[in-house]
Amino acid sequence: MISTNKYSEVFLCFATPRFAIAIIESLTSSKDHKMHPMLSIAVKAAREAGRIINKASQDVNALSVKSKTFNDFVSEVDHAAEQAIIDTLKYAYPDHGFLGEESGNTNQESENIWIIDPLDGTTNFLHNFPQYCISIALQQNGVLTQAVIYDPVRNDLFTATKGRGAFLNDKRIRVTNRTKLQDSLIGTGFPFRDFTHLDTYMAMLKDMIKKTTGIRRPGSAALDLAYVAAGYTDGFFEINLSAWDIAAGGLLVQEAGGIVGDFEGNEGWLHTGNIVAANPKVFAQMLQVLSPHLTEKLKTKPM
Repeated sequence: MISTNKYSEVFLCFATPRFAIAIIESLTSSKDHKMHPMLSIAVKAAREAGRIINKASQDVNALSVKSKTFNDFVSEVDHAAEQAIIDTLKYAYPDHGFLGEESGNTNQESENIWIIDPLDGTTNFLHNFPQYCISIALQQNGVLTQAVIYDPVRNDLFTATKGRGAFLNDKRIRVTNRTKLQDSLIGTGFPFRDFTHLDTYMAMLKDMIKKTTGIRRPGSAALDLAYVAAGYTDGFFEINLSAWDIAAGGLLVQEAGGIVGDFEGNEGWLHTGNIVAANPKVFAQMLQVLSPHLTEKLKTKPM
């Protein structure tokens, strides 16, 4: 009897390149995907937060909602979901630190920092607009190593471990292979809280509209980045985001074969919040469109 591996090798010799790739992907499917232990705990935490959010979504009008700043809202669900995430992670890793959107920094001297957005897309959630998620990332000695983005509405689980690829519901995902910006669908986010760069952003958006096949703004940066990783969109850009908005999504894109950078293509996007993410070909073309509009505040700063 010919073994599966030998049979596959013989079969691939006669397969077309595209069909051969499909065969290889099937042979490395979810059955062979073993999740990293730290990622497994993060998934457990995300699902628990998702349970809290889904329960609250049944009667959004009953929730207590406060305004942190102009157009920036927080509900009791944000706090409850974040606490559930922290409790789960802290039980497994009591010495780890946390950077949460609602709870702030704790134990920042730790080599392991969990970066958490318990409900990315709070405004969507409060309006029953079904586009929001939980975002959890682990940064070890300054390097992003684990990522979870969980969409509780669709029960979609995006995960990534540095060096091990990106997955959606245990199926390997990759960025698109489009080569031209004019054929690409690009995600973005409008300035909604701080309008310092509004005029600059509108100029960027105007040019991007003219040079792409379409622009989408669903309202959750974490999910927007996960969609780039999954190949639903070809790229994404936004100004002045927070680390918890983009940490997990950024690693997902990188592990799916994409590139993440600031508006000049450099590192530092996690600190500045100015981010471009796309497949390699589209990434370079997006930078060319954005470049003429960069002010000094949006250019790369020395680290």
